[in-house]
Amino acid sequence: MLGILPLEGRDVQSYYVFVSSWMMKMESILSKEQRMDKFAEDLTNRCNVFIQGFLYAYSISTIIKTTMNLYMSMQKPMTKTSVKALCRLVELLKAIEHMFYRRSMVVADSVSHITQHLQHQALNSISVAKKRVISDKKYSEQRLDVLSALVLAENTLNGPSTKQRRLIVSLALSVGTQMKTFKDEELFPLQVVLKKLDLISELRERVQTQCDCCFLYWHRAVFPIYLDDVYENAVDAARLHYMFSALRDCVPAMMNARHLESYEILLDCYDKEIMEILNEHLLDKLCKEIEKDLRLSVHTHLKLDDRNPFKVGMKDLALFFSLNPIRFFNRFIDIRAYVTHYLDKTFYNLTTVALHDWATYSEMRNLATQRYGLVMTEAHLPSQTLEQGLDVLEIMRNIHIFVSRYLYNLNNQIFIERTSNNKHLNTINIRHIANSIRTHGTGIMNTTVNFTYQFLKKKFYIFSQFMYDEHIKSRLIKDIRFFREIKDQNDHKYPFERAEKFNRGIRKLGITPEGQSYLDQFRQLISQIGNAMGYVRMIRSGGLHCSSNAIRFVPDLEDIVNFEELVKEEGLAEETLKAARHLDSVLSDHTRNSAEGTEYFKMLVDVFAPEFRRPKNIHLRNFYIIVPPLTLNFVEHSISCKEKLNKKNKIGAAFTDDGFAMGVAYILKLLDQYQEFDSLHWFQSVREKYLKEIRAVAKQQNVQSTSQDEKLLQTMNLTQKRLDVYLQEFELLYFSLSSARIFFRADKTAAEENQEKKEKEEETKASNGDLSDSTVSADPVVK
Repeated sequence: MLGILPLEGRDVQSYYVFVSSWMMKMESILSKEQRMDKFAEDLTNRCNVFIQGFLYAYSISTIIKTTMNLYMSMQKPMTKTSVKALCRLVELLKAIEHMFYRRSMVVADSVSHITQHLQHQALNSISVAKKRVISDKKYSEQRLDVLSALVLAENTLNGPSTKQRRLIVSLALSVGTQMKTFKDEELFPLQVVLKKLDLISELRERVQTQCDCCFLYWHRAVFPIYLDDVYENAVDAARLHYMFSALRDCVPAMMNARHLESYEILLDCYDKEIMEILNEHLLDKLCKEIEKDLRLSVHTHLKLDDRNPFKVGMKDLALFFSLNPIRFFNRFIDIRAYVTHYLDKTFYNLTTVALHDWATYSEMRNLATQRYGLVMTEAHLPSQTLEQGLDVLEIMRNIHIFVSRYLYNLNNQIFIERTSNNKHLNTINIRHIANSIRTHGTGIMNTTVNFTYQFLKKKFYIFSQFMYDEHIKSRLIKDIRFFREIKDQNDHKYPFERAEKFNRGIRKLGITPEGQSYLDQFRQLISQIGNAMGYVRMIRSGGLHCSSNAIRFVPDLEDIVNFEELVKEEGLAEETLKAARHLDSVLSDHTRNSAEGTEYFKMLVDVFAPEFRRPKNIHLRNFYIIVPPLTLNFVEHSISCKEKLNKKNKIGAAFTDDGFAMGVAYILKLLDQYQEFDSLHWFQSVREKYLKEIRAVAKQQNVQSTSQDEKLLQTMNLTQKRLDVYLQEFELLYFSLSSARIFFRADKTAAEENQEKKEKEEETKASNGDLSDSTVSADPVVK
C-alpha cells in the first residue's frame, strides 16, 4: 500500500517564508508609483508577481487537498503536528487570497495594462513571422492558409482578451506555426506570453478557485486541534481571521444541498457546530483563564500557588483582545466583548451572593482594564445604600432561625436581634426590606410568604401535639368547667388565682436543663409564630415602600397617560409601540402595587382556618382558656428580660417581644375564638386584682407612716413598685394584643365574615345582571 509522508514543519516553514516574501514584494511593487520611462519593465514585474502568487496558491492548495484526502481514503490517523501544518497552509492560502482582495483596485487596474502589454509582445512575434511568410515568393495554398491564420491571430489580439478571442488565437497559431514560420527561439517566448495572457486575463477567478477551501467541510475534525494550538500560541492570534474565512467557503456549496427540505437547516447545523467548538476550545477556556489570572493577582497575599513565569511559563492572552471582530455567517465574533460580558456577568452574580466582596470584584474589574484593556461595566452593588441589613433571601431560607433569634416590635415595625457576640445588635426595618426587594424584584415577596406557610405548618403540628397532651388537655377542660360554674358569682371574670395555679401546676410536670417549663416552651412557640406573621407584615410594608418609591416620578396616579394609544396615533415604529406597551404594563403594575398590595394575612388565615376548625381538631378549641396563664407567663418573662437591661451581664435582656401578641391574635382568629376569649374578661380581672393590691399597700403605707419603721416602709415601696410594673406590663400586652387583633378583623366572627362574603357575591351577580339587561335594551336604539 502507498505510504503517506508526514507533512513536516520545515516544509510549511519554507512556504511560510516564500508567501511572506511574496506578500512583501507585492506590497512593495503595488505601493510605488509607476514611472513612464520604465512602464514596460514595471508591468512585467507586476505580471510576474501576480503569476507567482497564483502559483503559490496552486501548489499549496494541491498539497492540502492531496494530503487530507489521502489520509481520509486510507483511513490513517493524522498526527497533531500534521494537522497544525495543514492548518498553517490553509492560513497561507487565505492570506494569498486576502492579499489579492485587499489590493484588488490596483490589481484590476494593472491587469488591463499587463494584458495590453502581453498582447503587444505577442503581436510583435506574430508580425515578425508574418513578414517572413510574405517575403517568401513561392505561392502555395498551404502558405496562404498559414498567412491567413497569422492575420486572424493578429486581428483577434487587437481587442479585449476574452476567452473566445484567446481560443481563436490558440487555434489560429496552431495552424500558423506550421511550415516553420517561427524560429525555435521565437516560438517558446510566444507560448510563454500566451500562457501568461491566459492567467492574467482570468486572474481573479483562478485565484478564487485555487484559494477555495470548501473541502474543509469534510475535514472539520481538525478545527478543535487548530483552536487548541491558537490558544497555546496566543502570539499568532490574528490568524483566526484566515481560518474563519476558509470555513466560510463551505457555505456556497452547502446552499446547493438537495437532501434536506431547505439548505437553511444544513447551514444552521454547521453554524451551531462551529460556534460550539469555538466556545469550548477557545472562548470559554480564555474566559476561565482570564478570571483565574485576575483572582490570583488580587489574592497574591494568600500565596495560592507558584506564579513564577520562569517556572510555570507565561502566555500573553491580551493579544486576543486586540483582534478585530471575526465575521462568520450573519454575526461578528468579538472575543473582547465575549470575555468582557462573561466577567461582568460573573462578577455581578457573585457580588449579589456575597455583597461584602464588592471591593474585591471592583479591584478585579480595574485590573482587567489595566492588564487586558477590557472596558468593564460598573455593577453598582451594593445599590448605593449601607442600609441593606439581612437579605430577604437569607431570612427566607433560614426563617426557622430568624424567628427564634429576633424579637418583633409591633409599633415601630422592626426586628431586633435577641443576643449577639458583638457589641451591637442587628435590626431589620422596612427600609432594609424595601432595599432588598428592590435588589431581587417584587417576585421575592410571594416566595417569602410560601416559605412562611411551610414554616407555620411545622410549628402548628407541634402546637397541636402540645394541646393534645393528656396533662394539658385535662387541666384545660377542668378550667373551662370551673369557669362555667363560677362565672355568675365572679362577675364573668376569669380568676387571676386560677391562672397562677395553672402556671405552678405546669412547672411540676418537669423543667428543661435551662430551667424552662412546658408553658415557657409553648409561649416561645407562639412568639415564633407571631414573629413569622410580623415578618410577613414587614414584607408587605417593604413592598409598598418599594413600589411607592418607584412610582413617585409619576405626576398623577389618578390620571396616567396611555402611551400605547399615543404611539398608535403618531404612527411610530413597531419597536416604539412595543416599548410603549411595556411602559404601560410597568406603570399599571406599580400603580396597583402601591395602591393596594396583597392581603397576605387574609391568605394565611384562609389557608389554615378550615383545618383548625374541623371536628378532628376539637382539642384545639381549648386554646382560649390557656391564654390567661400564657399571658401571666409572658409578663413574668418580659419583666425579667427588662430588668436584665440594667445589669452588667445582659444575656437574655430584651425590651420588646410583640411576636407573642401577634401569635395569640393569629391563633385565636384561626380558631374563631375571639368571643370566647373576650368572655373571660381576663384583662379586667388582672387590672382589678392589681389595683386592689396597690390600694391595700397604699392603705398600709398610710397606717405605717406614723411609725418610724423604715425597713417596713422600704419593703412596702418595693411591693408597690413591683405591682405597678406588673400592671404596666399587662396593660402593654393588652394594647399590643388589641392592635394585633385589628390585622385579623377581630370585630367579626367566622360566620359574620362568611355572610358578608355571600352578600358581596350576590351584589356582584346582581350588578352583572343589570349590565346585561341594559345592554339588551340598548341594542335596538343603537340599530
